[in-house]
Amino acid sequence: MASKKTASGDDDNSNQLEKVKVRFPPLCDRLAMEEIERVVGKQRLVQESDIPKLNYLKAIIREAFRLHPVAAFNLPHVALSDTTVAGYHIPKGSQVLLSRYGLGRNPKVWSDPLSFKPERHLNECLEVTLTENDLRFISFSTGKRGCAAPALGTAITVMMLARLLQGFDWKLAGGQTRVELMESSHDMFLAKPLVVVGELRLSEDLYPRVN
Repeated sequence: MASKKTASGDDDNSNQLEKVKVRFPPLCDRLAMEEIERVVGKQRLVQESDIPKLNYLKAIIREAFRLHPVAAFNLPHVALSDTTVAGYHIPKGSQVLLSRYGLGRNPKVWSDPLSFKPERHLNECLEVTLTENDLRFISFSTGKRGCAAPALGTAITVMMLARLLQGFDWKLAGGQTRVELMESSHDMFLAKPLVVVGELRLSEDLYPRVN
């Protein structure tokens, strides 16, 4: 069970971070790097204990979750009885789907909803979290059948992006000048994988050698 959770998290998070790196502008890249260097420095690698202090980095990830959910809809549910939600009557036996895209891009909730603005998540609380209890967007699903390990998902996602940004300078490979955010026809992963080249930023001594 633990290995399945980890594998599932790796797959979703890799897809999510691929879109993060494509979407966020150079200013976000610079601000994230400045935060990592301020909190961690260059003499050691980012650790899980640093996550609470990496608020701008987490704001970037929240914004990616909002704009680019890993699935278009939540898992379907069935109404067990007649009920009314926000003035809408839902008869017993109805199948109910929650649109992740609709939540994250709702102009009644988000100003300028199609723009990538991590700063919108920084004014709400002292510490930024990746979960969204008010259902303004969905990160790790919700309810009894939501993600079984949101804390693990948070740690994996933040650590992956933090290590990638801290350790390397990235550029598009093969002379590319831009990347299309076209999604696959059968899932919400990118239709064409992001291909980049990384140049080491830190001392090689920080990385364990494999013999």
